[in-house]
Parts: sequence; structure tokens; C-alpha cells
Amino acid sequence: MIGLLQRVTGASVEVAGREVARIGAGLLVLAAVEPGDSSREAARLAERLLNYRVFDDGQGRMNRSLLDTGGGLLLVPQFTLAADTKKGNRPGFSTAAAPAASERLFGELLAQTRARLPATQAGVFGAHMRVQLENDGPVTFWLRVAPAGS
Repeated sequence: MIGLLQRVTGASVEVAGREVARIGAGLLVLAAVEPGDSSREAARLAERLLNYRVFDDGQGRMNRSLLDTGGGLLLVPQFTLAADTKKGNRPGFSTAAAPAASERLFGELLAQTRARLPATQAGVFGAHMRVQLENDGPVTFWLRVAPAGS
């Protein structure tokens, strides 16, 4: 699984003109599922997102996690993160998991994060979304949890 996390001062998701999610300071995470991903990768990515130290410790170092700060978490499903962009001028999507598997594992990622951070917000799987954010820093990291043996 892939998580593109961005430290934000705020973020929101709108679907069909209606706001469906909003957070204040915290992390906006765009998430993609790759073929071969399982519940193991969803659980590991959730753990990394909640504990990744990207917030200031008061001494100018990124030593605090989302759980340390109590910030917001907004998860947005985005299969295009798993695109194959190695050649040509058009992305290929054979490197993204099938929609049913992706939806199931995104749901598991959401459940895992909500178990420890109940206020976790989410975009809508399969919907055309408008995502707004104010990147803080900017601080952006690409995290990948690969299936065992990959």
C-alpha cells in the first residue's frame, strides 16, 4: 500500500458539491492499494501513519507523531498513486489493485486508524472528489508498505 502524507493546517473533501470530510491541523493522506496487498499491509500503513514523526517538538525537529499531537487525519482513496509512469506519456494502471480489493483494504486502513484515532475522516471511495488542503511546511512524504517478498 502507498500513502502520500502531507502535513496540513487544514484539509477537506467535497463530493457532488457537498463537504463530506474536514480536519484542522494534522495529516492528509492519499492512499492507494497495489496488487498483492493484504490486511497486513493495511495494518502496517495505519501504524506508520499514526506514528510517523513529522510534527515539531518545540526545538525545531520533527519528533512528534499524529498520536503525540492529537491532530486530525483525513484519508483519501487515490488509485492513481499506484500508476506505472515509467515510460510514455500516459500512465498505466495495471500496477493498481482491482477496485473491489482496493475498496476493502482502504476500509481496513480506515478502521485501523479510527480504532486509535476515532475522529479520523475519509473521502469517498470511487467518487469524484474535490480535495482542498493547506500544506504546512510544505512537508510531504511517500510511504510504501510492500507485501512480504516484494
